[in-house]
Amino acid sequence: MQLRADALPAQLAKGLKPIYTVYGDEPLLAQEAADTIRAAARAEGYAERKVFTVAGAYFDWGPVLGAAQAMSLFAERQFIEIRIPSGKPGKDGSEQLQRYCERLPEDVVTLVTLPRLDKTQLNSAWFLALDGVGATVRVDPVERRALPQWIAQRLAAQGQRVEDGEAGQRALAFFADRVEGNLLAAHQELQKLALLHPAGTLTHEHIEAAVLDVARFDVFKLSEAMLGGQLARVLRMLDGLEAEGEAAVLVHWSLAEDIRALKRVRDAVDAGKPLPMALRESRVWGAKEKLFERIVPGLRAADLARLVEAAQICDGLVKGLRHPGWPLDAWAALRKLVLMVVETCAGPKAARLSLEA
Repeated sequence: MQLRADALPAQLAKGLKPIYTVYGDEPLLAQEAADTIRAAARAEGYAERKVFTVAGAYFDWGPVLGAAQAMSLFAERQFIEIRIPSGKPGKDGSEQLQRYCERLPEDVVTLVTLPRLDKTQLNSAWFLALDGVGATVRVDPVERRALPQWIAQRLAAQGQRVEDGEAGQRALAFFADRVEGNLLAAHQELQKLALLHPAGTLTHEHIEAAVLDVARFDVFKLSEAMLGGQLARVLRMLDGLEAEGEAAVLVHWSLAEDIRALKRVRDAVDAGKPLPMALRESRVWGAKEKLFERIVPGLRAADLARLVEAAQICDGLVKGLRHPGWPLDAWAALRKLVLMVVETCAGPKAARLSLEA
């Protein structure tokens, strides 16, 4: 049974499932989902708790199976947690998890916690067994476009809100810019606002004075922002990655991969292939697939050749070489490269508007 994280409280109110599986790479949301399940179990009398962490290929599953079958010494019901930090229980673990699901008694509720899983893991026999007898809860990071609404909902939960209209939207955007990619810090900043100000309306000045710049950026999200023409956000992300000590070589590699992919797809379309086929052959999917579908038809081969050449020049610059007309600093060169990409994909006027936003 697949559940969204926001649907979990409603399901728990209808009655506990024997097994809950929480998986995903967003620590705050995963922790909150697990805490919600633990609280519901305690309320139903599952007072004795046992925790097992599966580490290594030679983990002994005997105590786990034994705990589920043993009678509780201190309570009528048991709550068992199985933590698999790697997301890979192994061959023996797969068999033991399936056996565990088959033999689970009525007086035990189990919580299995996992990191983000790929398609193979989601279709594995052990995961399907967990899903078949219980509920699986996937927790995903909150994307930048959804972050202002997420912040507004959290403010409402603590009795606070921003001003109506454009002023409130600007305040939420300001807040989101400073906590992007770091929900744990966002949660702390929200708690800070609850301590500093009473319930009611928060102004932009309240938020600006209280919220620290704690954003954390992902190299691969940088590429999506670049292809989306979000120049101001891209420059802010580059500043953040530089400040965090990210390797300029890795950032360049991610950007150059997208430039090369754009050229491959454009060349394939020019050769007569349908765009969907060209995207599949170039292994472009997910969020980038939609961006490519919008960008590629408007690109010219000469523009892409110029971007590929610029990426090659930038490759040398981030490795310590020099080139006439380019900055000596690696991060300044990366900024020039992304500006070229945004201007090529969105047009100079659109790029200037994005920068001013």
